[in-house]
Amino acid sequence: FVVFSFLAARMMLNLFRVAADGLHLLSVFVLLFKIHHHKSCEGISLKTQILYCIVFTCRYLNLFWDLSSLYLTVYKIVFLSTSYLTVYLMAFKYQGTYRADHDKMHNLWLIVPCAVLALIFNLRFTAWEILWAFSLYLEAVAILPQLMMLIEDEDIENLTSDYIFCLGGYRGLYVLNWVWRFITEPNYRQWRQCIVWVPGIIQTALFGDFFYHFIRCKLAGKKMTLPGSS
Repeated sequence: FVVFSFLAARMMLNLFRVAADGLHLLSVFVLLFKIHHHKSCEGISLKTQILYCIVFTCRYLNLFWDLSSLYLTVYKIVFLSTSYLTVYLMAFKYQGTYRADHDKMHNLWLIVPCAVLALIFNLRFTAWEILWAFSLYLEAVAILPQLMMLIEDEDIENLTSDYIFCLGGYRGLYVLNWVWRFITEPNYRQWRQCIVWVPGIIQTALFGDFFYHFIRCKLAGKKMTLPGSS
């Protein structure tokens, strides 16, 4: 966190952006701590984690040719490596603890529509821009298998709910970052930014119900539950 904050300060990023990236990083470490501490990935959707691997792989391909920012380079390496590490732990090392019977959503239901959208709505019809747009659309819905899995689970671990709260909070802070930039940076007020704004707002909205029940349960001192949990 200290390294990220220092690099962010060097880039003169606004507070919302720094907080969002920090919370995103925290969500990753909460997830890895939960898996390592309990030697279990119960309650975590492998399908969501695979979707995040696809998202980061498509979005950070420019890591191999764009090294203009040390902050972004470190950021990309961290999220690529931790995403693949998480999938490895779930699919191999702790495979026996993964509840595949509760992870019911098919990833192709999300991947195919997002791919079609990326072919239609992109900044330029080039391979890189299409992959980048695809990563934005897919990230917006990548949490759905995880949210569906929570509904299937009768008992949601605190660390699991904390991980998802941090993940949703990161996206919410990014929305505030966009609002701040829209107000303070005239060059940011362009229609082309809609390709970023719309998926981000949809992604944040998907966490809305979870946020409500998470806060309600925390204030009541109870474990996290969702309506419809088995």
